Amino acid sequence: MSFIADQQTLEDLNLLGKYKQHSIFSLFNTVKTAGAEKLLMEMFRMPLTDPEAINRRSAIFRYFQSRQLPFPFSNEQFSAIDDYLSDSGGKYYLTVLLALGRKKLLGAVVRDEKYQNTRISLQQTIKLINDSKIFINELSNDNDHPFYDELLAAKKILNNPDLGELETWQNSGLSLMKMAKYEHLLKRKMQADLLLVIQTFYKLDLYISVANLAREKGFCYANAFPKEAGILKAAALRHPGIKRAVGNPVFFNHGNNMIFLTGANMAGKSTFMKALAINVYLAHMGFPVAADNMAFSVKDGIYTSINVPDNLNLGYSHFYAEVLRVKKVAEEVSSGKSLVVIFDELFKGTNVKDAYDATLAVTTAFSEYEECLFIISTHIIEAGEVLQERNNIQMLYLPTLMQNNIPAYTYQLQPGISGDRHGMMIIEKEGILELLR
Repeated sequence: MSFIADQQTLEDLNLLGKYKQHSIFSLFNTVKTAGAEKLLMEMFRMPLTDPEAINRRSAIFRYFQSRQLPFPFSNEQFSAIDDYLSDSGGKYYLTVLLALGRKKLLGAVVRDEKYQNTRISLQQTIKLINDSKIFINELSNDNDHPFYDELLAAKKILNNPDLGELETWQNSGLSLMKMAKYEHLLKRKMQADLLLVIQTFYKLDLYISVANLAREKGFCYANAFPKEAGILKAAALRHPGIKRAVGNPVFFNHGNNMIFLTGANMAGKSTFMKALAINVYLAHMGFPVAADNMAFSVKDGIYTSINVPDNLNLGYSHFYAEVLRVKKVAEEVSSGKSLVVIFDELFKGTNVKDAYDATLAVTTAFSEYEECLFIISTHIIEAGEVLQERNNIQMLYLPTLMQNNIPAYTYQLQPGISGDRHGMMIIEKEGILELLR
């Protein structure tokens, strides 16, 4: 089963988008080749739900982070060889020789550039094959890592005796017959094997780039456990896209499956919830996470409700859009799925009395589903005073400190329910009432 994260969740967490400002994808997109970028996008779109597969991928990243390697090739080099090999050659050597002969004749008679372009592409391909052989021979000396089998397969292909002559081609030049021989070898006899090598190098680009980013950012790798373990714990968990972000501890299990979060506006509630959801998503990808350490049981997916818009075309008010979102999540939770659920300020689109009643009822109902993990934030602190009697709900808040009547924020979680009511103080500080007098 594939990991669930619907469009609303992807938008709330700003996960995807090559050109989207501050997206998590763009943070990790430090690869050099277009092929690696395509693989990166596939991994972002398809998080894993098998703990063994997750741990194997994270182990590969750990290995390359320990090696601290550069990826010594450019996108132009691999785009050229990819294009060259993807264009199938003739089935027989003689067919290739005749085709090249025609190109050469046309080049001499009507100044057609196809023969010269083929020659240049072949030279570029041979050089990259030789350089790749040197790189992978050095890299594959270490056999104690989970990517070794793929490296060994690529090494065997590149060290095929049929490719040996390519190492000395510059000494003898590229005659028409040599070009035909090499074209037939590369585009026909060994095409499938060499395309496999290219895919291995795209993976190398991705693993090396992401591992180097993890070392630079001080990220760690989460340990994945089977769903039945029912845990999620982390130290100094923080938002991966924020420089010098404040970290917080997190702990969930079956008997402690909900956080009821309070705090003033600007205290950091939304950022904390996004940080947790983003890191859970990255952990299911086997990617580095922004924490000092992290362990988690695999989940079926994530649902968030952070920036739910109204829908004027369908006649939905903001409140009704919120209700529909809660209904969608309730359907998924009640179907037996094991989910991480984030609700940022439930029912803020209605009056205080309805918001209180709805927050209390919905939070109580969701808390019964111990296979799921929830964070629910609200300004309705009165609901928290009732809910704190439930043993499986953690009451946490983000404090506001007043310094000379100016609010300051620690962004550090504290046990309990916030009593901060500084809204009017901030309004007065900004001089709004004086402007209106």
